[in-house]
Amino acid sequence: MNTRVLILGAGFGGLELSTMLAEAFGGDLEVTLIDKSDAFVFGFSKLDVMFGRTTADAVRLPYRDIAKPGVQFLQETITAIDPETRQVTTDAGVHEADVLVVALGADYDFDATPGLADGGNEFYTEPGAERLAEVVSTFSEGRAVVGVCGAPFKCPPAPSECALLLDDALTARGVRDNCEISFVIPLGRPVPPSPDTSAALETEFARRGITFIPGRRISSVDPARRVAALDDGSELPFELFLGVPKHRAPDVVSASGMTEDGYVPVDSATLRTRYPGVYAAGDVATAGVPKAGVFAEGAARVVARQLIAELRDSERPGPYDGRGSCYIEFGSGRVGRVDIDFLSGPTKTGSFNAPSAALVAEKEHFGSSRRARWFGT
Repeated sequence: MNTRVLILGAGFGGLELSTMLAEAFGGDLEVTLIDKSDAFVFGFSKLDVMFGRTTADAVRLPYRDIAKPGVQFLQETITAIDPETRQVTTDAGVHEADVLVVALGADYDFDATPGLADGGNEFYTEPGAERLAEVVSTFSEGRAVVGVCGAPFKCPPAPSECALLLDDALTARGVRDNCEISFVIPLGRPVPPSPDTSAALETEFARRGITFIPGRRISSVDPARRVAALDDGSELPFELFLGVPKHRAPDVVSASGMTEDGYVPVDSATLRTRYPGVYAAGDVATAGVPKAGVFAEGAARVVARQLIAELRDSERPGPYDGRGSCYIEFGSGRVGRVDIDFLSGPTKTGSFNAPSAALVAEKEHFGSSRRARWFGT
């Protein structure tokens, strides 16, 4: 078997896809996994770093630890993608593939929100979360604004978690009464597919005195005046701004001609693009599901099952069901869960599981099981 599978991006999607192919074919399949970074970090770990629960070094999982038969990891920066020929150029050379899977996630468009790059603190990147660990730990008086700059954005519950964990941190230091917290989000509710989850979060905001401002986005940040402007022209003064940048497809994907309306359109059942032999999975794709790691992982499993069936000339698998579960930090050491189903039924649904000790353990298992599966640690 000489089939060459080239996977761009080593996030949830790329790691799960390469693992499944290694399990199915061992060294009989040539799988190349490319990412510009040297390590993987779970998205939820950034909040742990930001609020001093752990360190940035402790949550990094080096790609050098990947030891899967038939899988080669390359730390390279992708500079061009030709979906017609399935040829990819990087800063180290040119790669050709029989099957190309684009799983590069979404990048952050800091320039889309004037002032954000200069004066706003963001917590969606690893450096941003690490830098904020010191900022948040010394903030003890004034107005804090947790603000989302555009939708869609990765892990929709994360900004809600940020507001609640900030309340926890300030309360633990005995300075909460000296501070105000506002939370601005362009969505109508914290988790739109699940009214029960949204209601639980809104109740928690009210109980903690967090001002919730739905249906609005941060349009600009003025660090000199310490003011965040909203898209309706109103302003929120702040001493601490914690921002979620606007998202977009990576420049190299946009330049390839694969995108429409900012992301790569795919058949939501199969994750195939309009180019033969080319798939897109995860945040980079428009598949009708939220942008979150668990959905990228689910999409990758669908791609893997299709490739396994094709290469073995066996029965084709069922379509992508768009199901996934997201854990939500409610503060005070409590974790809830929302179970999302976007594609298997006639309507999008979201079921709420109230915070419990069992879900705290379940979230921990979610991370540890994937560390073991993907990295053997």
